[in-house]
Amino acid sequence: MTASRTGADAAGRTGSTPAPIPAPGAPGAGRVPVARVYRFELVKLVSQWRIRLLVLACWLAPGLFVAAVEQQGTLPTDTLFGRWMHATGWAGPLVVLGFAGSWALPLLTSVVAGDVFAAEDRLGTWRHLLVAVRSPRRIFAAKALAGLSVLVLLVAGLAVSGAVGGLLAVGSHPLVGLDGDLLSPGDAALRVLLAWLCALAPTLALAGIGLLGSVALGRSPMGLLLPALVALVVQLAQMMPLPVGVRLALPGYAFVSWNGLFTGPAQLGPLLVGVAVSLVWAVAATLLARALFLRRDFTSPAQDGPGRRAALLGALPLAGLLLVSAGVLTPLAGSGSGVERDKVERALAVAFAHLYRLQTTELNRPEVTEEQLRVAASCDKGSTLVVPEGPGNDWRCTVTWHLPGTEATGTAIYQLDVAPDGRFVADGDGPKEVNGYFLVRTSTGDAPNPLWQFDGNIELLPAPSKG
Repeated sequence: MTASRTGADAAGRTGSTPAPIPAPGAPGAGRVPVARVYRFELVKLVSQWRIRLLVLACWLAPGLFVAAVEQQGTLPTDTLFGRWMHATGWAGPLVVLGFAGSWALPLLTSVVAGDVFAAEDRLGTWRHLLVAVRSPRRIFAAKALAGLSVLVLLVAGLAVSGAVGGLLAVGSHPLVGLDGDLLSPGDAALRVLLAWLCALAPTLALAGIGLLGSVALGRSPMGLLLPALVALVVQLAQMMPLPVGVRLALPGYAFVSWNGLFTGPAQLGPLLVGVAVSLVWAVAATLLARALFLRRDFTSPAQDGPGRRAALLGALPLAGLLLVSAGVLTPLAGSGSGVERDKVERALAVAFAHLYRLQTTELNRPEVTEEQLRVAASCDKGSTLVVPEGPGNDWRCTVTWHLPGTEATGTAIYQLDVAPDGRFVADGDGPKEVNGYFLVRTSTGDAPNPLWQFDGNIELLPAPSKG
């Protein structure tokens, strides 16, 4: 025993090569349980100052932002549900969700998942970790679970903070949906919760891509930026008039398809497809990252990552997944953009009918139902020479309705800006007493005119055939 200890001390003094890492599964190579490694990795993540700063920002900043905006005279009307932030506190977390899906969540996944493996390469601590845990599979599982836990904590902070800020500043009041219908506070709260839960799916997809980049690119900064770059490319692609099948095949479509929860009936088709595609991407990217990680040679101190070949091997399967998904979804969803005249007219007429009733209530006029109004819309795309389909800001629509006991037909003009993802903004163009002015005079003073400018959503998928 004394001789062996003396030999070990001498080896340490002479700088000889340390003992080789025991192979996984070798006799005597006791493995640390995953739960213990997970706790260790979670403590490592949370102890980083940037992670603590992100947790603090996610749990405080959205609430402060929403409360501050709701006390201002101007609102972010270019953001979905932004125009209703003065009316109800449930609009706040939806505004935060719109911003988070575009910018915050991709950046958060880059900082957390994109660095969880690369940090060991920068610090040169892989050999120490392998000696302590003695199982690359357990190390990967623990690191992936720790990153997932931190991301869920950050997403929960964004949602809770936005909701609390809105409710404290304005209160729990009904929310106007994207079809113009008024949602009760309880119904609005449930749909806000579902919207944030659906946003977890594309966040997991970006997290899987971040794990893959962190494993494949090692200490290269591109691994850290990969989720944000992929999200930016997907966001730019969503702005283009792509076929519906290609749009649904992109991993981040669930960041925008949650809009369908706020229509009646709910447009669940694009939302469910978007969530399913995002989860497939999350699983595929994570399995690729795991395969590359298990193939890595940790015995060479000079190796700081799998290298470019591994990065290529990780990217090709995801490109193939995109092609296969688009090939499967395109025949089901159609090869067009999904924005067609009959869909635009139907969505506009439904929203106008609901909002007309809301305006009637504000002005204390006799109550009227949608059936009595018999609202219809007729739209074209700037000219009779242009095919009325596809996104654009040149849609022009005429809305007509009938009031009980009168023979005259009411008419209103709207300019529509239809986005490629189906969301549209209807801008009233007269008459003034209906939709030509942004305020209406009520018994309690001036109030926002719900018919002046409003948001809507078009179902991009074809309607299911009857019979």
